[in-house]
Amino acid sequence: MNNLFYILLICFFIVPKSFGQNKDDVIKSDTINKNKKFQFVAIPIIFYTPETSFGFGAGAQVFLLKQKNIYNDRVSNVFVDFIMTSNKQFIVDIIPQIYFGKGDYFLDMNFKWKIFPNNFWGIGNNTPNSNEEAYDMTSQILKVSFLKRLPPSLNFGFEYIYENYDVTEVEEGGLLSTGDIKGSDGAVISGFGVIFNLDSRNNVGSPTSGHLLKMNAQFSSELFGATETYNKFIADLRTYQKLGENSIIALQLYYEGNYGNPPFQGLAWYGGGNQARGYYQGRYIDKTLYLIQGEYRYRFKPRWAIAGYGLFGKVANDQKQLFSLNDLKPSAGGGLRFKLLKTQDTWVRLDAGIGVDGSHGIYFGINEAF
Repeated sequence: MNNLFYILLICFFIVPKSFGQNKDDVIKSDTINKNKKFQFVAIPIIFYTPETSFGFGAGAQVFLLKQKNIYNDRVSNVFVDFIMTSNKQFIVDIIPQIYFGKGDYFLDMNFKWKIFPNNFWGIGNNTPNSNEEAYDMTSQILKVSFLKRLPPSLNFGFEYIYENYDVTEVEEGGLLSTGDIKGSDGAVISGFGVIFNLDSRNNVGSPTSGHLLKMNAQFSSELFGATETYNKFIADLRTYQKLGENSIIALQLYYEGNYGNPPFQGLAWYGGGNQARGYYQGRYIDKTLYLIQGEYRYRFKPRWAIAGYGLFGKVANDQKQLFSLNDLKPSAGGGLRFKLLKTQDTWVRLDAGIGVDGSHGIYFGINEAF
């Protein structure tokens, strides 16, 4: 905890003016020259999660000031980062987000390359802690989405997905070494998807009002070079309601279903700093997942806030098992938030969460979990 405190201090004092600005956030500055076409921002990166321990690196963001969405004032940009972690993980991200036709069309791309030593407990909702084993994997992930705006707040479009996973090392005598788990010797996911979303949030990174309804259907097929053929459906519903001047209630319902024979890399993963705090990301994985979480956020000072959350959910092999009330995986926790700049709605978040069977986690990063 002392280390986290020092990291927070570092962020507060060395961070440049535009540090942490969410890729979808609005640029509003009276100092920006109206004839300027580009704005460049250098971003130091510091974070902590159970999966990575401490992570650090650098990023850069180029804003294309003349290409913006006039309907919500979001600006086209290209974001690049290079990250290393104390767990010897290495990550590179390249994320262009470009608006065309004054916001009527949106190109959203994400390329990720990573070397990522990780942990695996098997597949299912009741895998014991004693199953834990380490493995190394190198991944290249490309997602390209093109959406059309349907007034006033709807978006519809298509996406292409390519994910190449090379499992470079597994534990001798472990579950992955048997070869019985699909993807244990590597996997390719390749195919197309359909996206539909309704987004009326007043802010992407730290919303205080509005709603998000996102549905996504993906189809991975051997016809497009995948090692397995399967389908994925995701539904993500969120709402944000004010309770008085300084209090906010945030609610999320998330569902993921996989149909066919996906590799373990393509299954639904329970845990992480956003969807199920208190559990290691991937502590439980299976074909289907649902999660319900709620969070109370109280801004007791203009730049300070506290939050408390509770959640429950599970993974399962099929729908019947998923929606039974047996073996739920709840967690609860909370934390502190600090607004980095008076003029930008970007927050540093420090959370702690506790789940069942000894699961717990500390999370330090930017903006709200959902």
